[in-house]
Amino acid sequence: MSTNIALKDIHWLIDMVHNIDVGLVIIDKDFNVKVWNGFMENHSGLLTAHMVDKKITDVFTSIPEDWLQQKVNSVCLLKNKAFTTWEQRPYLFKFKSYRPITSNAEFMYQNVTFLPLTDIVGAVTQICMIIYDVTDVALNRQALQEANHKLEHLSHTDGLTQLINQSYWQERCQVEFKRHQRAHHKTSMVTLDIDHFKKINDTYGHPFGDQVIKGVAESLRQNQREPDIVGRVGGEEFSLLLVDTDLAGAKVVAERIRAAIEALRFECDGKEVKVTVSLGIAQITDSIEDFKAWVKMADLGLYLAKNNGRNQVGFSVH
Repeated sequence: MSTNIALKDIHWLIDMVHNIDVGLVIIDKDFNVKVWNGFMENHSGLLTAHMVDKKITDVFTSIPEDWLQQKVNSVCLLKNKAFTTWEQRPYLFKFKSYRPITSNAEFMYQNVTFLPLTDIVGAVTQICMIIYDVTDVALNRQALQEANHKLEHLSHTDGLTQLINQSYWQERCQVEFKRHQRAHHKTSMVTLDIDHFKKINDTYGHPFGDQVIKGVAESLRQNQREPDIVGRVGGEEFSLLLVDTDLAGAKVVAERIRAAIEALRFECDGKEVKVTVSLGIAQITDSIEDFKAWVKMADLGLYLAKNNGRNQVGFSVH
């Protein structure tokens, strides 16, 4: 009777292992498969009969053998569990994702637990790998991260021009100023203002004024260098942070921007409209006490450019 009960219990256990909704794989220390349950059959298309006594890294060549060896060595040495998550490694077995059509997952994201299996004297002879399908968790986390990234981008971006906005530009000013204090990098600022912009709005209307602002912003984007930081800091005012650039270099950049904007052509009701900008430049020096004083120096250069007739570059040495 007791033998019959034991056999019945073993059959029940085997049935559970085969049908449980997680992957269960047992390998020996040479990576040869000893157990391959129904979950693994269903998702791999490989039956148990095809996998038993096969080296798992020979069948699944995407599994890094060195990495798996480190996991096995750790489990055997410590006789304790080891884990890998989808954030560390998206999957161990590259199975297709069978999620709804709305899902954009190309494969099943997996968490994997490695368990030591010991013999009668306590020596680890086999490793059990439990594979959990965490695709829903991974997709939800990625969607949340993407949403947070978009919100962060929106909080830093000017809606009209898609340049960085004033508050974020001020943060970047502080960062660059502190960088100069630490390492004495040469960094300059260019501040520019669209000349007679009120007259443009009054003559052609605010929608056309917005068109001009967007056109100037696009010209700044096209003429900025890769490390430069460009922001809209007021209604018709923009500013650039020129990283690793001294005053002489800032003059060259500012003049190129001035000429590019002067060459722009806008059209309103069949009439061609030209615009110009005035620019002020300032390089950080040791005598400038904080980033606000740096901004004031650039603003002073802008004032001098406007006062001297506009459509030019002005600067004041501190």
